[in-house]
Amino acid sequence: MYRKKNKSSIVVLLLFGLIIGGVLYLYNSVMFERNAPEITMENNGYWNMKKPLNIIINDQSGIKSYRVVLKTANDETSLYSEQFITPQGSVNIKLESPRNAYAIKDKSIKIIIEAIDASKWNFLKGNSSTKQFSLNIDKKRPQLSTVAHSYKITKGGSALVVFKASDENLQDMFIQTNFGKRFQVQPFYKDGYYISLLAWPVTEVSFKATIVARDYAGNTSKTYIPLYLKEKGYRVSNIKLSDKFLKGKIAELAEEFEETQGVESSLEQFKIINEDVREKNEKLIHDITSKISDEMISDFKMNKMYPLKNAQVVATFGDHRKYSYKGDYISESYHLGLDLASNAMAKIKPQNGGEVVYSDYNGIYGNMPVIHHGLGLYTLYGHCASVNISSGDEVIAKSYIANTGKSGYAMGDHLHFGVLVQGIEVRPAEWMDATWIKLNITNVIKNAKEIINRG
Repeated sequence: MYRKKNKSSIVVLLLFGLIIGGVLYLYNSVMFERNAPEITMENNGYWNMKKPLNIIINDQSGIKSYRVVLKTANDETSLYSEQFITPQGSVNIKLESPRNAYAIKDKSIKIIIEAIDASKWNFLKGNSSTKQFSLNIDKKRPQLSTVAHSYKITKGGSALVVFKASDENLQDMFIQTNFGKRFQVQPFYKDGYYISLLAWPVTEVSFKATIVARDYAGNTSKTYIPLYLKEKGYRVSNIKLSDKFLKGKIAELAEEFEETQGVESSLEQFKIINEDVREKNEKLIHDITSKISDEMISDFKMNKMYPLKNAQVVATFGDHRKYSYKGDYISESYHLGLDLASNAMAKIKPQNGGEVVYSDYNGIYGNMPVIHHGLGLYTLYGHCASVNISSGDEVIAKSYIANTGKSGYAMGDHLHFGVLVQGIEVRPAEWMDATWIKLNITNVIKNAKEIINRG
């Protein structure tokens, strides 16, 4: 009798355990999951009702149905709704604007998304989720117009443009070129007006610049800057490498750079220095000189640049140098500055003031201070023997900043003088010419102000 009762108790406990286990299994199974569908929509709070909105709905047990509603101040329109025979783990909706979008005058609307999953939770009704997104409606493109610009731009040279851009939801503006460079712009003179220097790299065959303005809703306006393009030929120098040069200056430099450590071949050392080290040094220069302020300026005045008194030009800008050894091609590079020489350790005195943004050693450029004169215009002073300024200093015109020398990749005492516009090397000769500055910079700004004042 006792054994029968004991067996019955065990059976009851087993059944109870199975029931509890089954309940727990079902409770924790995907079939009875209790998480509501997750709804996301990619947006920044603005919509031009042209570009589709991307809606994503995810759920563990799968989406059974969803509905998308557009709500205005006076109306509510169902845009999408769908029921699935087979629940979908993820639903991606490209929300197009309704056919009557042109008739919607509201400046703001709401997109309401409802979704129900396939879970058996909630007495088999499933989990539901509702999410509401408020959007500002903006169907107008920014207004964009050119105010004044330089008449021409020379290959390897610079130009200036002033333009007007307006939009209540304006996000950004820039000047896009055909070679991928994007010039940033700076607020100018009065609200709604902007200014920028442009540059045509000596290595680019053609030049085209287009002002682009975008608002937060994705509306975009573009206007082409009608500059006359002036071709200019640059020297090509075929240079034969000598053993004296390779075993002298190159061997000396090879001890200095980490890229040439362990490299025994003089020709390989030269190739690495002329290509890899140069690329690294020029990347630093381009990064430093690509910055432009976002503060409003009312003018931009430049004196003609001539940093070295009584100097002779010993190497020109844009020189395409091709190196060979015993008739075999080895490497090539572009000389992107103007080499000036006078007396050894000559005093360097820039004719324009500015902020020192770099003053340190930079590989093949040696001791190299860089000054920002505003509007993304920078000057660079390479191969200096000694430097009297530090990064962060403000220097005035004609300050004694350094002495010429032969630090870095230099065969003799001289100054490598570079001029850059937003990270692009340009012809120093233009900025050393008072007439060029007057016609292409000063007069353009003067004319722009007169037009703005009349407006």
